[in-house]
Amino acid sequence: MTKLDYKSTDTVQLERSDSFESFDNSVDSQPVSKSHLIKRPMPMWKRSFDIVGSMFLIGLLSPVLAFVAIFIRVVSGESPIYQQNRLGKMGEYFTIYKFRTIATSHSAANHRQYVAGLKGSDSAMEKPDFGDSVITGGAFLRGHAIDELPQLFNVLFGSMSLVGPRPDVLDWNDYEPAQRRRFEVAPGMTGLWQVSGKNDLSFTEMVGLDLKYIRERSVWLDLCILARTVWVVLDSGE
Repeated sequence: MTKLDYKSTDTVQLERSDSFESFDNSVDSQPVSKSHLIKRPMPMWKRSFDIVGSMFLIGLLSPVLAFVAIFIRVVSGESPIYQQNRLGKMGEYFTIYKFRTIATSHSAANHRQYVAGLKGSDSAMEKPDFGDSVITGGAFLRGHAIDELPQLFNVLFGSMSLVGPRPDVLDWNDYEPAQRRRFEVAPGMTGLWQVSGKNDLSFTEMVGLDLKYIRERSVWLDLCILARTVWVVLDSGE
């Protein structure tokens, strides 16, 4: 698979000649509190697409969702759905849904500490090693993004969108002031970061792509990101 190169010109115009540094400098670099975030209404086309798309995918994938839920219950003995508070639009918390792949005994604080440690470095956003905390089959579910499918209900209920900045485990104060602009739109199940290198990119590069998406979001861009997401997911299984 050829990953999108943020320094090249792509036929679908996902990328321009901007550098990630210019992404950060193109937004207000003054201290950003929640009250200073720009409230960007979700376009009607985007919300309509989220509702129709999530309902279609939930219906289409319902046998898979049911099978995975039963499988996780059997192998882990715990609830198959993992719930966690994440920062969403306008810096407000919402409950994100995922299929459980990590045992309850694993501390979410450890995950946050790991991501926070990458924030000020040029290191790639590689996933942490959860070791023995991963349940049977959990690595497969995570590797193929199957654990993210319950977020279709987040999209349907309006706390997320199909496309947008990916909600992570950090808190508001973990972000630099200008980086908080990524919360001016609803978080997404997939985004420009996911189809531009994902875990090969640094935290700064991830946020830069989030800000680029916010500035340039359109029907065409969303469709391109969704199409590339399918390719990325399928390619991850090779």
